[in-house]
Amino acid sequence: MTAAVATAALVGAVPANAQAERHCVLDSETGAQHCFADYQQVLSYASRGTQRSEVATQSNGDVVQGTFFDGPDYTGSSLTITGPELCKKDGWVNWQFDLGDDWKNKITSVQPWGDCWIWLYPEPNLGGDRDGPFKENNGNIGSYMDNRTQSIGFS
Repeated sequence: MTAAVATAALVGAVPANAQAERHCVLDSETGAQHCFADYQQVLSYASRGTQRSEVATQSNGDVVQGTFFDGPDYTGSSLTITGPELCKKDGWVNWQFDLGDDWKNKITSVQPWGDCWIWLYPEPNLGGDRDGPFKENNGNIGSYMDNRTQSIGFS
């Protein structure tokens, strides 16, 4: 199931000479996106007070399925994607997501959530050779898919 990426404004002011980091939570089903000035605000919004070791669930029941960073070791801008439920371990990609232009070819590090394994693809609609599964936090996804991801599979 693919969702269009909604545009959202960055919260807070950033000096003109600084590269603005953007930290967003995106609902993969609706395309609704909420952006914040830092990643800690994303965690607070996405988890609604749960502990980091627990599965983060939003108030509408969506589950955080993965967080993606454009820098190594979970640095730079981030995109946290939510889905309707935990991933199943049934040998299939349960959910897929095509990245918007603002995130195509930018992912360098990943954090899987919601019992999901993450698969990265170099083309939209899970096209091309894939890399993964990323089953645990990975601060550097490696040269094969670094800055080449255009779609994501969650299994």
